[in-house]
Amino acid sequence: MSGEAGAGRLPVAGVRDVRRAVVRLVRADGRAPAVVVGVNVLAALAGLVGPWLLGRIIDEVRGGAGVGVVDRLALGILVAAVVQLLLDRWARYIAHRFGERTLARVREEFVDRTLALPASVVERAGTGDLTTRGTADVATVGTTLRDVGPEMMVSGAQAVFLLGAVFFVDPLLGAVSLLGLAPIWAGVRWYLRRARAGYLAEGAAVSEVSEILAATAAGARTVEAFRLEERRTAAGREALAVSRRTRFHTLYLRSVFFPIVETSYTLPVSAILILGGVLHAHGEMSLGAVVTATLYTRQFFEPVDQILVNVEQLQSGGASFARVEGIAQAPGGVTRDAPTPDGDRIDVTGVRFAYERGGEVLRGVDLTVRPGERLAVVGPSGAGKTTLSRLLAGVDAPTHGTVTVGGVPVADLGPEQLRRQVVLVTQEHHVFLGTVRDNLRIAEPSASDEDLWAALDAVGADGWVRELPGALDAQLGTGAHTLDGSQAQQLALARVVLADPHTLILDEATALLDPTTARHTEHALAAVLANRTVIAIAHRLHTAHDADRVAVMEDGLLTELGTHEQLVNAGGAYAQLWGTWHGERAGERG
Repeated sequence: MSGEAGAGRLPVAGVRDVRRAVVRLVRADGRAPAVVVGVNVLAALAGLVGPWLLGRIIDEVRGGAGVGVVDRLALGILVAAVVQLLLDRWARYIAHRFGERTLARVREEFVDRTLALPASVVERAGTGDLTTRGTADVATVGTTLRDVGPEMMVSGAQAVFLLGAVFFVDPLLGAVSLLGLAPIWAGVRWYLRRARAGYLAEGAAVSEVSEILAATAAGARTVEAFRLEERRTAAGREALAVSRRTRFHTLYLRSVFFPIVETSYTLPVSAILILGGVLHAHGEMSLGAVVTATLYTRQFFEPVDQILVNVEQLQSGGASFARVEGIAQAPGGVTRDAPTPDGDRIDVTGVRFAYERGGEVLRGVDLTVRPGERLAVVGPSGAGKTTLSRLLAGVDAPTHGTVTVGGVPVADLGPEQLRRQVVLVTQEHHVFLGTVRDNLRIAEPSASDEDLWAALDAVGADGWVRELPGALDAQLGTGAHTLDGSQAQQLALARVVLADPHTLILDEATALLDPTTARHTEHALAAVLANRTVIAIAHRLHTAHDADRVAVMEDGLLTELGTHEQLVNAGGAYAQLWGTWHGERAGERG
């Protein structure tokens, strides 16, 4: 059963989903887990030799054996200890390597699933939750797989064989040892019933703190401009208070659980000493057997103690694994098998859309974009232009109606398939830490240097790139060369050229460029993307003048559609916009 997420939050995997994921990861490593178990079994068997030989020494000495017999048995104890040490170290080495390989698979799956998430899902969830899952939670899972997992396997094998050895020495003493586990078992059950929910709540609280801090830092100027410092501080304090309460709750669970366990260890050992002494006094058990059983019981609680100590980490790791695995259950997080679009025509039919925390933004839009067409979408701020661009690019799915490309819903296309069909370029642009070449090959990993230079030339960026130290090998990002807004956006547009989609949506993509550079870039893109569809959403009406058709958005509705000349002659909303803009431009020239 899958866990549920709150409004906008990423989901949390259920217990069964986590178990299936663990089984899948174990099976992915072939025979390594079986080898780990086998070596642990041999190490546990070697650990049984020492107490048994010690019991033999006691009985032999009581029977009048000489020093030679004792020396031979003592040498056997030494050999068994060395063999156990070597096998134990080998088992831990194999198990740690297995844990590291498994952790690598978890990280790779997390990255793949995260990159497959629709942008709308990430926006609703918040970057804080996703960041916490990808850092703190993945690190906790790594610790569990690398350290706790191997420790649990080693300790589990030792505990089973030691308890079996007590039964082998005397079934009655074995039963006493087993009964002595009752308080520990009760404590474990009490802890496990509460631990998972407690650690999940703690993880969610940490994510909330991260989200508030990230949002406040990113919007620091807005916070200062609107004097929201006290409100944001109060929100941060409230989130920290919740995080503190959840941490105190898990601390309370540990403070109850561990004292119960520690005080329970003395009961079985005391019971075996008393019962063994009675049996020895009546001649029903040798002194060596009593000592052996006592040592086995005492040794038994060493791996049990290790297991119980790791139970806390195991619960924390399980909760983190549930949050990491929950990414696969996010809406659109798993790539669906969609049919291949039949053609490049985009059809918008009866589309309505409303955000979760707002009113309806689009209120019934019908539009057909023909292959190879240049369509400009204009209108006042808040008219729904950007929302329409997100629907066309498959970022969001319409509340009602359909947006299809070649007859296939755009939102159903997988990331790779969608990128070859439609690419959305907005005012937001990212420069990744690395070289210019690395930044460009994000769009097309197989691109040659000639392809990279061609893409840079297409957007007018080849000049300043050649001037950088190392050109394509120049390092970008923090501590290296920093690009200004126009250069970063040109780099983003060069990625689009390399991606080579059949439909390109420009949502104010040249807003950060000066008018001359912006016009040059748009002309360069138009030349490179010949015979491809371009949908430009912009306030600069020269883009509309150059388009094949112009769509006018007002209050979530498509009110006008036609060529520039048709709409100007119609004297409607577009004609007013054009007249105002053209008059302002004429005034600037005058």
